[in-house]
Amino acid sequence: MRKQLEKQLKDLDLQEAKAGKRQKKLAKKLVTLPEAYGFDNVGDFIRAVKAAAKGGKVKKDSSKRRSRAVITDQTRDLVKKMNEDGKTNNEISAELGISVPTVQNIKKGLGLVKARK
Repeated sequence: MRKQLEKQLKDLDLQEAKAGKRQKKLAKKLVTLPEAYGFDNVGDFIRAVKAAAKGGKVKKDSSKRRSRAVITDQTRDLVKKMNEDGKTNNEISAELGISVPTVQNIKKGLGLVKARK
């Protein structure tokens, strides 16, 4: 009976150790969640989760709004060169850090886009 009890205690200790490891892994994942969903801090993320659970609207932090791109002559020249090299609008956008519509507007301004009929 005593050996059986000791074995059960040993098993319990092993299970607690495994649970502790799982808890640490989960904690590491939880820390990255707010940033992964566009929130600056845990408090804003938790409020958004609670609002979503109640069926309310989830508001992201508006301070993370992307700043407007400054288009210089150098940017226009790069877009023109990349277009001549056969790069797509998406590739140009990703490489220069500007939006696809901005690439389209630059190309239109440079006369690189055919007019619609």
